[in-house]
Amino acid sequence: MGLTGPVLVVGTGLLGTSIALAARRAGLDVLLSDVSPEHLRTASGLGAGRPVADGDAPQLVVVATPPDHLGVAIAEALTRYDAVVTDVGSVKSAPLREVSERVGAEALERYVGSHPMAGSERSGPLAASAALFEARPWAVTPHPSSDPGAVELVSALASACGATVVTLPPEEHDRAVARTSHLPHLLAVLVAGRLADAPAAHLSLSGQGVRDVTRVAGSDPALWQQIVASNAPAVLELLSEVRAELDAMITAVSGGSREGLGVLLDRGVAGTQAIPGKHGGPVRATAPVFVSLPDHPGELARLFADAGVIGVNIEDVRIDHDPGRDTGLVELVVAEDSALHLAASLEDRGWVVHG
Repeated sequence: MGLTGPVLVVGTGLLGTSIALAARRAGLDVLLSDVSPEHLRTASGLGAGRPVADGDAPQLVVVATPPDHLGVAIAEALTRYDAVVTDVGSVKSAPLREVSERVGAEALERYVGSHPMAGSERSGPLAASAALFEARPWAVTPHPSSDPGAVELVSALASACGATVVTLPPEEHDRAVARTSHLPHLLAVLVAGRLADAPAAHLSLSGQGVRDVTRVAGSDPALWQQIVASNAPAVLELLSEVRAELDAMITAVSGGSREGLGVLLDRGVAGTQAIPGKHGGPVRATAPVFVSLPDHPGELARLFADAGVIGVNIEDVRIDHDPGRDTGLVELVVAEDSALHLAASLEDRGWVVHG
């Protein structure tokens, strides 16, 4: 079953509009629907597609509504259209249970859940981008009665949007996102919460570390209430594990046990090394090179250009802006065996490199 369209996107927020833009870029006819006339007008104005009309017959329906409304919206799409239906919610088991209670077995065969692992702290159609899914994982989560042709069609949509398809059962998907997305978000929220009423003198010492740890905590609280509630069993299991390790850390710190603290710190290092590396391969040995960056236009481009001339590939980059410094500190992450060469060559070109 080839994907020829039309594709109907129900919900024109960040994900829905981004999918619509990516599908349009792939040459597909896209129809749009949203309970918010303003969102629908905005998405249409961005070129994401045209509002769905009576008589339109989509080949594929993509439900991109908030988590609390997924089950109802999926069931309505299966009932209204003779089409394959997917959704892009971040939890798969709960919507599947609700849909199973609302539609018959024949209609359920046309439903295949999915979840693109891409997003932003921003929301709404104005935050959308056709490039949002490029090279990102897109989980496709067929249930036991999903029609193979429907699975193929949903996978084709993910590929058309530039994503990499990862096929998982719904329950396994929910355990995976609890570990890699939902738990990190909740822990970031707890850390960020310690800053809300902090004295200004404390906050003046903020560096890139606290920004890295708390970045995702700025996401929409109402949305995350829905996400966590719908994946409560998997999230609770992990929170219980963290609570046990937090108790162990409190015991180690209060008792002055460097050995006990070291065990936990070593486990954290092992966790960071378990995250897939560049292009999904094994983690490569890297080293940071810290460079002072004058805070005016063109300097970052000049730094990158010099690194290119030197012949060193930059694996990652971070910029730290301390409140008391009129320059930025750029951390260039490069292959470990290239770090000394890059540092020396940048100094030769007039850059201030920090050890």
